[in-house]
Amino acid sequence: TDARLANNGLPIEIQKLRCRVNFNALKFTSQIEQLGRKIVKILRERGPFLVLHLRYEMDMLAFSGCTHGCDDSEVEELTRMRYAYPWWKEKVINSELKRNDGLCPLTPEETALILKALDIDQRIQIYIAAGEIFGGERRMARLRATYPNLVRKETLLEPSDLMYFQNHSSQMAALDYLVSLESDIFVPTYDGNMAKVVEGHR
Repeated sequence: TDARLANNGLPIEIQKLRCRVNFNALKFTSQIEQLGRKIVKILRERGPFLVLHLRYEMDMLAFSGCTHGCDDSEVEELTRMRYAYPWWKEKVINSELKRNDGLCPLTPEETALILKALDIDQRIQIYIAAGEIFGGERRMARLRATYPNLVRKETLLEPSDLMYFQNHSSQMAALDYLVSLESDIFVPTYDGNMAKVVEGHR
């Protein structure tokens, strides 16, 4: 009901009640809770940490039509994906226009510039809360050069820890969510549901 709390004309007191019920009902399985705590413990033992919700995954770019910094073959790949999902209604997307309107996620390169402009300590641990970054290490190179202490759940945990969650993207995102809640700094690169829910929960 995240998009239905404020737009259906119910009295504000009922809206507040619905919001509180939703908030208190939000529970993860004990396995997800335990693993989330384990990741946070590992990070805390190493010092303060920033969670970067880097929304530069293939599905995000295909959905939004944002192709800044992509080569021709990558643009084609993203376009094919966009047309493959019939429930994504918008097919022809002007990437430059969307970008000028502020509707694209930050690229990893732009993210490095933003963090530097915010005077984020270059030695801080940065936990990448995301799936596979589109363009891989090529796109992460600038960010890694500026902030070398990048970690992910896959680098902090043993493969056996993630074995049961690996093929379930929503469960992997739930782990990132729990880590995000406990972070010293949370930086989203796109104003999506994760950013809104972490902000509201914190």
